[in-house]
Amino acid sequence: MLIFGIETSCDETAAAIIKDGREVISNVVASQIKTHEAFGGVVPEVAAREHLDAINVVVNETFEIAKKEFNINPNDIDAFSSTVGPGLVGCLLVGLNAAKALSLVYKKRYIGVNHLQAHVCANFLESDLKPPFICLLVSGGHTQIIKVEDFNKQEIIASTIDDATGEVYDKAARLMGLSYPGGIKLDKLAQEGDKTRFQFPEAKVKENEFSFSGLKTAVLRVVQQYKKEELPVNDICASFQERITSTLINKTKKLADKHNIKTIVLSGGVAANSELRKKLFDLQNKGYTTYAPKMKFCTDNAAMVASCAYFNPIRADDSLILEAFSRS
Repeated sequence: MLIFGIETSCDETAAAIIKDGREVISNVVASQIKTHEAFGGVVPEVAAREHLDAINVVVNETFEIAKKEFNINPNDIDAFSSTVGPGLVGCLLVGLNAAKALSLVYKKRYIGVNHLQAHVCANFLESDLKPPFICLLVSGGHTQIIKVEDFNKQEIIASTIDDATGEVYDKAARLMGLSYPGGIKLDKLAQEGDKTRFQFPEAKVKENEFSFSGLKTAVLRVVQQYKKEELPVNDICASFQERITSTLINKTKKLADKHNIKTIVLSGGVAANSELRKKLFDLQNKGYTTYAPKMKFCTDNAAMVASCAYFNPIRADDSLILEAFSRS
């Protein structure tokens, strides 16, 4: 089964064709990072206009790659899909309407996809992963632990009560004067720092909760102790990263043990973080089976959308009535 996916939930315009939920036929991503750097973050109205400018180019290139490398034509597609939410509604509408239009033109089914479930499905791409497993989903807007019992049976068993992982990374980076996208820069600098220099606190919350607002405040207090030119940025980055990644992995491991599941999976944009991936794969030495998406499938992309349309689509009596939504 060939599914064409489109992703426009935030600041990447992406399209992909995926076979049977796992094999990548073509995968094209147009990033807007350069555009939003000047603003220090994503501006929704600007992002929506960028999607409008890029969508036709990205869709056409995706079809061209499929034709050139696999002799696949638009009429060979079995279904068209797009992210329905959560995300920036103005951005989501660009991809949603493009995918619906394609489904009408080629008389094929349209499938709506939940963005967070798509991140989980990124682990199915070019892998043999099957449920059951515990998934740690970490992104700019969400931090969740999800119990995946089957492809269409998922339960959120832990989530953040304040800042999401990606959000606190970017805020901490901003406190140290790092430019957007701060999380990526923080991760890079942390690799050169002393992770034991600062002992940042871990929030005392329930086993099914995360809280990182106190960690962000602790970083602020350390930054305020130094003059700008004397700020030990690398050590602060390393100490911050050690605390947040340890919290994420330890809590995920405990819940995996509680539910008697020995396969742990990482997903979301922060799944590209070097220390988080290292700690995840270190669990293999303790008897766990671990998976993380390839780096190109961690951040927003359409391959994961098409995979999700195959494994875990949003159900509706008439799929063309699906509307975009901003929050899960």
